[in-house]
Amino acid sequence: MLHLENVGMRYGMGREVLSDVTLTLAPGEFRFLTGPSGAGKTSLLKLLYLAERPSRGLMSMFGRDLALTPRQELPALRRRIGVVFQEFRLLDHLSAYENVALPLRIAGRKPAEYREDVEELLSWVGLGDRMQARPPTLSGGEKQRVAIARAVVAKPDLLLADEPTGSIDPDMGERLLRLFVELNRLGTTVLIATHDRHLVESLGVREWRLSGGSLHEVPQKGRS
Repeated sequence: MLHLENVGMRYGMGREVLSDVTLTLAPGEFRFLTGPSGAGKTSLLKLLYLAERPSRGLMSMFGRDLALTPRQELPALRRRIGVVFQEFRLLDHLSAYENVALPLRIAGRKPAEYREDVEELLSWVGLGDRMQARPPTLSGGEKQRVAIARAVVAKPDLLLADEPTGSIDPDMGERLLRLFVELNRLGTTVLIATHDRHLVESLGVREWRLSGGSLHEVPQKGRS
């Protein structure tokens, strides 16, 4: 699914924000990515959803060596990835429903084919009565739920989420975690970057920790 080996990343001529990162994310795996602010979590996610390229090292995804993949072929790979951004990145001129449906429209599906799925998903995240609302009228937590629904609606092969429960109350956070778990059971590989220790400890799945741009595997409790 995804492999990085001795990857480094820097912005422009600045210092490396990621150093010698090696990881393998297997198909169907569920992982958490933790670490203090400034550790490089968002930068690592940018690499993984192909917004940035590594400055050195090897990176492969979906069986493709990205160093040998032409730029014009990257959009097809990105369409297999669902992303929950910290800053939401919703389109203000579209309703909540239209924002969530956007990946399906881009994929060429007809509205009649996806209307029920989009409406059901928005109801699941507690926005059944806000489907026609536009982002400027939504609270931060509501925007985050729209962004999560948009990321998962197409059942991506890989889901990357950057602090997906940061603006959401604990009860809704647990509900959304169940959504991620169910998506994972259906075959989606999931990587969630978070500061929320309760979220991490509630599932007992494997955890990577970033510190100073370096990645380490966190030993699971009860395992040697």
